[in-house]
Amino acid sequence: MDSAKLSRHVSFDERSMTAVSSFIQGSLEGDTICQGKWTGQKIGVFTSGGDAQGMNAAVRAIVRVGMYLGCKVYYINEGYQGMVDGGEHIQEATWQSTSNIIHMGGTVIGSARCMEFKERWGRLKAAQNLIHWGITNLIAIGGDGSLTGADLFRQEWPSLVRELVDKEILTKDKLSQFGSINIVGLVGSIDNDFCGTDMTIGVDSALHRIQEAVDNIMTTAVSHKRAFVLEIMGRMCGFLPLAAGISSEATFIFIPEEPPLGDWRQLLCEQMMEKSKSGEVRRTHIILVAEGAIDSEGNQIKCTDVQKVLTDRMKMDVRVTVLGHVQRGGNASAFDRILATRMGAEAVLALLDTPPNSPASVICLDGNDIVRVPLMKAVEKTKLVGEKMAEKNFEEVVTLRGRPIVKNLAIYALQSKVITHPSLMPPRRKKIYRIAMLHVGSPACGMNAVARGFVSVCVSRGYEPVFVYNSWEGLSARKVKAVVWNDVHHWTSKGGSLLGTNTKTAQEIGLGNIADALNELDISGLVIVGGFEAYESACQIHHAREHYEELCVPVAVVPATIANNVPGAVMCIGCDTALNQICKACDDLKQSAFSIQKCVYIVEVGGDNCGYLATLAAIAAGADFAFIQEENFSVRDIQNLCHTIKHKFEYSGVEQALLIRNENANPNLTTDFIFRIFNEEGKPSCTARQTKLGHIQEGYKATPYDRAAGIRAGSRCTDWMINAIEANGGKDKDKIFTKSPTTVVVYCSRKEMAEHMPVDELMLQTDFEKRLPKRQWWTKLRGLMDILSWSNVITD
Repeated sequence: MDSAKLSRHVSFDERSMTAVSSFIQGSLEGDTICQGKWTGQKIGVFTSGGDAQGMNAAVRAIVRVGMYLGCKVYYINEGYQGMVDGGEHIQEATWQSTSNIIHMGGTVIGSARCMEFKERWGRLKAAQNLIHWGITNLIAIGGDGSLTGADLFRQEWPSLVRELVDKEILTKDKLSQFGSINIVGLVGSIDNDFCGTDMTIGVDSALHRIQEAVDNIMTTAVSHKRAFVLEIMGRMCGFLPLAAGISSEATFIFIPEEPPLGDWRQLLCEQMMEKSKSGEVRRTHIILVAEGAIDSEGNQIKCTDVQKVLTDRMKMDVRVTVLGHVQRGGNASAFDRILATRMGAEAVLALLDTPPNSPASVICLDGNDIVRVPLMKAVEKTKLVGEKMAEKNFEEVVTLRGRPIVKNLAIYALQSKVITHPSLMPPRRKKIYRIAMLHVGSPACGMNAVARGFVSVCVSRGYEPVFVYNSWEGLSARKVKAVVWNDVHHWTSKGGSLLGTNTKTAQEIGLGNIADALNELDISGLVIVGGFEAYESACQIHHAREHYEELCVPVAVVPATIANNVPGAVMCIGCDTALNQICKACDDLKQSAFSIQKCVYIVEVGGDNCGYLATLAAIAAGADFAFIQEENFSVRDIQNLCHTIKHKFEYSGVEQALLIRNENANPNLTTDFIFRIFNEEGKPSCTARQTKLGHIQEGYKATPYDRAAGIRAGSRCTDWMINAIEANGGKDKDKIFTKSPTTVVVYCSRKEMAEHMPVDELMLQTDFEKRLPKRQWWTKLRGLMDILSWSNVITD
């Protein structure tokens, strides 16, 4: 990719980052839904097109939410082919049939291409089969082609029913009974090529597979000083290679949305030589090529083409790897399980909440919100991408792709343009300002990625990045180092904190000591990466500015903690890795439980006083309940839950249960206490096991999400920091001085708030005693967690 061409994206201008335009509709997520509200309704669900991890989680949510509302839900096996063939391909779903599928990749109800459905006579047979089962509500899970077919089916439905009556296949009374069909779509595709949603089901899991492959290839590549060229799926969408390229520190990527200018072969060689000249030291190069990659003239760029250029012109030892369908395989990631579950639940509500003959909608993700979008408007926008691609209007293509591509292009451009050699640097200013970074609190995966993003922006803009080792204690002891770009190579893949961290706040070390250190080290700005202790330290510095003018420099907090308890942050860096670690552990425990009949596992997870991890892990792992301190519970509640699970074992045929408890849910009703209650009250129906995951949740390697989020947060926060320095004398003064409350901030990165929120505003939203934000967005998902559990099944 031509980094010069990408320079227009580096300004981080959010005006072009609207993934879903003004036709967004609201959702019912978080609203109170009455059990049995739509008794008597029938819903059909099918998966179509290519499979994607997370489809099973969506199917599970659709079935269970549908049953909760009193509906009968039917599997249409093998997609449109099963709809056309009918018979045994259409089966009523049961609660039990959705057990132990939430983690599975692929689709348990099958998917198949169906040429018959493309013809009217095929759709006529499909309509006949659906009417036979009394199904007038459909949820389609697939790509844009599958969803377009579903909308055509909806439009033709009245005429199809009329034709069946005219042919005397159906009686006339069916005209009024089955006069319309409602359809809602979910986008299941690893390509992320559907305009209208930030992420499609399956994308995050595919990124996990790609990241695992790149990490594994990196070890052999470094050993032999080789370059590897990898082909990444995505058809004509470059989201996967772009996101994977950022999180794997790829040297180059080739994607269809941003083809290199001019002769890409010459450009590739020139940039490789420029990187060497600039002082970058690499034993290996990873180059990612989208399967739809093209040059500026529309000619395809293949991995073998790149290999030939590097071999012939650069005399490099190059290997090619085509990842292929391994990217579709494996278990769904925690993100995909949660996304698919939320989307599946909303699809049922949208389906039954829509008046007859209304246009079909598709359930999408906009930032962190689940929303409804008119299906055909989104499809039309998606098709427009292809038209603009054919016209070689690549700037418009990027705009149509929306927020995820635009953000990632900006970050990739910044990472790929770092210059370190003095001869290539811009003219030196009178003073080189120093910006320090330190880690505070418990380690979280992604902290090191933040450091890489921090260094890239500092170096690119002519500032000196300084690392502080061992947190505030290290700053007080002057354990600091000025770093260069080469110092942070391969940092994104490493877990923990390479700077060292602890949980002491600035006040505990001594604000006077910190003020002296900042003055002595000539620090003009401070980036603090960490959890609630980092946020609390920033608040302490904000208050102490009245007493120590050395603290009157810009300060920014990057939230990084598995507890997700920093005010202003939707999801802190490290949470995604922790959720995936918990899901993996729970998957393994459930697999182990197959050998133990009627076993209840009680799993203790971290999170300090915040129930985020416990709740989201319960949804992602398919747990029966999550104990958190935000919702009081008693011994009687535990006993009632025990009796409910005994009932589950007796009537459902399922012989395992999973409970998740936040580590600080209740100081008296501990994990061991709950375990003992279940062992006693469960007799003789079931036995109990307990496990505490401990530090395993902090992870071995950061997930693609945490890597990319870390680099993005480090880059954008440092960009803000430099702007703040320059606005407060950083162009013509030796010392930076500011007492403005707007210069002590938390990086928030959320739609409804400014990206950097002053701590004096956030303090009003903080419960310092409990170390929590007063309002937490994820609590609205507690109701969904309850609906998906056995306790809400209507039994005779």
